[in-house]
Amino acid sequence: MTNQQPHKSKSKKPKSNKNIGVGKWSIDQFKVEPQEGKMRFHDLDLPLSLMRGIHQLGFEYCSPIQAQALPHTLDGYDIIGKAQTGTGKTAAFLINVITDLMENPLEKQFDSEPRSLILAPTRELALQIGEDSKGLNKFTGLTTATLVGGMDYDKQLKQVEGKVDILVATPGRLIDFMRRKSIFLDQVEILVIDEADRMMDMGFIPDVKTIERATPFKNERQTLLFSATFSQDIINLSERWTNDPVKIEIEPEIKTSDAVEQKIYLVSAEEKYPLLRHVLEEDEIERVMIFANRRDLVRDLSERLKKDGFDCALLSGDVPQQKRLKTLERFKSGQVKFLVATDVAGRGIHVDGVSHVVNFTLPEDAEDYVHRIGRTGRAGAKGKSVSFACEDDSFQIPALEEYIGNKLDLEEPPSEWLTDSNNA
Repeated sequence: MTNQQPHKSKSKKPKSNKNIGVGKWSIDQFKVEPQEGKMRFHDLDLPLSLMRGIHQLGFEYCSPIQAQALPHTLDGYDIIGKAQTGTGKTAAFLINVITDLMENPLEKQFDSEPRSLILAPTRELALQIGEDSKGLNKFTGLTTATLVGGMDYDKQLKQVEGKVDILVATPGRLIDFMRRKSIFLDQVEILVIDEADRMMDMGFIPDVKTIERATPFKNERQTLLFSATFSQDIINLSERWTNDPVKIEIEPEIKTSDAVEQKIYLVSAEEKYPLLRHVLEEDEIERVMIFANRRDLVRDLSERLKKDGFDCALLSGDVPQQKRLKTLERFKSGQVKFLVATDVAGRGIHVDGVSHVVNFTLPEDAEDYVHRIGRTGRAGAKGKSVSFACEDDSFQIPALEEYIGNKLDLEEPPSEWLTDSNNA
């Protein structure tokens, strides 16, 4: 770093909150041996109550983005980070936010005025960040509120009527709260903008600009901006919203897990559904996510599978949010074995025990392919990804192979697998 200075305007106060929520717990109960080339959370001088939460969540060593970002952000620097979902960036920014709020307690904190704001492009990602925040904050005493569209406004209003330490929100719903004067952002000390490239793709940048202008000036707050890509537009936004940021780029060591067996079947469009039925009838199927590119296609698939006796559920953007949450819970708990989804379910949602991912249609974006198959092969388990490529989407295979750095296993399925006995 050259000539960079931390940009937190507040002066550091005694770390009076550092040991709140610890009780009888001791750091001696959280033993992690030093390892060459790895950073431990012990090495960062974090509040004990936060360390207790980290311990309970089973974290031991920092991921690459955590190891690169936290030494800078904990010292007050802005960052612009290139990092994809699954690299640990959520914990990277939450640990910084929690530490800062605990180490700089306010003498008086006003209701409905959050001290930190985390913006996410989708409801699912915002809800996941909110849950992660509550997990890390289990022993800190800090409050987390989550505001997303498609859910009960009054219930969310109750979350922000009192003290709010960490606010996680999607841009549209946050704008609603701001216009109704139910939330005020003039006391925000840390602003986190997650998945800025998706914000741009989804048309949220005008809303984000409105929100950013409602927070303190950029030299009076700390700003952390994350994006999977560093396009010129993202660079321009970072220059507007951050102050001499430290630039961090993290590329996943392997873009697709060795724990996931990948296969692509070359078929005609008409053969896809009979092949799907065959795949779903395999003995080793435990829990399956079936992806398609369009809402109408996942709806049709869900209806056909139900008619054919498969207990499946639907997850897409046109399903009401409360129903989506219930559907996801049913899938997570094992009540439903098959989940048909658009890419809205491919990012930021963590479900253990998914044995298979089926790409009924190949995604148009290679990164979405990685997110989809990343739903299986988690937590040390083996997983299997099966993709169907017809004349309409097989041209995308070379781009997929280039992106993941591997040749994919292509084959034609046996003809007997393609007979639709139900004539569905």
